[in-house]
Amino acid sequence: MTRAIVRLTVNEHAVERSDVPDDERLLDTLRWRLALKGTKEGCRTGDCGACTVLVDGQSALSCLTLTREVEGRSITTIEAGPTDARVARVRAAFEAAGALQCGYCTPGFVMSLAGALTEQGASASRAELLEALGGNLCRCTGYGAILRAVDRLRVEGP
Repeated sequence: MTRAIVRLTVNEHAVERSDVPDDERLLDTLRWRLALKGTKEGCRTGDCGACTVLVDGQSALSCLTLTREVEGRSITTIEAGPTDARVARVRAAFEAAGALQCGYCTPGFVMSLAGALTEQGASASRAELLEALGGNLCRCTGYGAILRAVDRLRVEGP
């Protein structure tokens, strides 16, 4: 198995690794090589959304993305926190709405919404934001608090 150098920008930091196998998923690179454990491993089949990150501002499932496929691109994870205004805004809405529950799915929901705000614009409609969450699952809630967080994003504006 070939292991050429992989260069990425992760949360605004240049990353260069020579130990990434060609067939490694971005999820594994983030969690195990870069110790960014906020991106969660759920299904590994793209069905739950827990592993959602942003690749050049667009939502992507890191369990279905090979690290080599994002060579030279910018990756944003939940750890971006206050350095990424969209991620910080969504996190604040989740906190204010009490939409954290057990927290396992929360990073995927936050990153999916942050991606929607990038893709649709800061004034994305409620329907557009809910559509962006279509691939995210939460197993411990009725989604009420998550819907309140979406509504907070709409009320608070860009």
